[in-house]
Amino acid sequence: MPRVLSVILPASNEEAYIGACLTALFASDPVPGGAEVVVANGCRDDTADRARAMAGAAKVAGWGFQVLERAEGGKPGALNAGDAAAHGTMRAYLDADVIVMPPVMAELARALEIDRPRYAGATPRIPPARSAVTRAYARFWQRLPFAESVAPGFGLFAVNAKGRTRWRDFPALISDDTFVRLQFAAEERVQVPGLYDWPMIEGFAALTRVRRRQDAGVAEIARLYPGLLAQEGKASLGAGGLARLAAQDPVGFGVYAAVSVAVKWGKTTGWTRGR
Repeated sequence: MPRVLSVILPASNEEAYIGACLTALFASDPVPGGAEVVVANGCRDDTADRARAMAGAAKVAGWGFQVLERAEGGKPGALNAGDAAAHGTMRAYLDADVIVMPPVMAELARALEIDRPRYAGATPRIPPARSAVTRAYARFWQRLPFAESVAPGFGLFAVNAKGRTRWRDFPALISDDTFVRLQFAAEERVQVPGLYDWPMIEGFAALTRVRRRQDAGVAEIARLYPGLLAQEGKASLGAGGLARLAAQDPVGFGVYAAVSVAVKWGKTTGWTRGR
């Protein structure tokens, strides 16, 4: 297989986002070895048509481009379909609501040019939210150990060929990004300086739904893959650290704590968009 970066984009009913995501991707700096993008998922809206409309921009940018329409939705199935259709040895997995800055893809490709397994991420940035609740939650959340860890991987992560051998097909899990990230020890993960925008969902009720799903995803991995969470390698916050953060941002802590309490009042029901 050629030394190409294949970007797998599982886009489910993302007609409002797919154009901006692909426009930013095709504005990337030249990628060493070349790049392609594979858009794959079962959709009930105009996502596939809007993606196909970007074929000209892909050609001008020198990117390979495929749009796969599946009969059924589901992110794991889309990731596996995209992987099967991809031509490159390096793989990046990108959510459709993410906007990458021009240096990101080239930096990821260079970071993955190593003859041992490697996981790479870029530097996430949460755009200002419209909702005051989400702004407060995001402000506090970004200071927690996971969000500050190396290559946290939400919205975008990449692996080289040897790294991709760490797992076979994507399993039917809630948290595919956590599953992949934890296939690698902390010293096998790197973060490049290029920025990408990852929007956080708006409003208290939506934050609660997403947070409940995220917590369920971590619990599912702990249940199905005992010991995998030991690979996390993030710093421990502890009660003292949490108290310090709360004192520095009492409003952000109050919103975060309220969402955490609300999460325990309900249950996860099906797929919930991460933003």
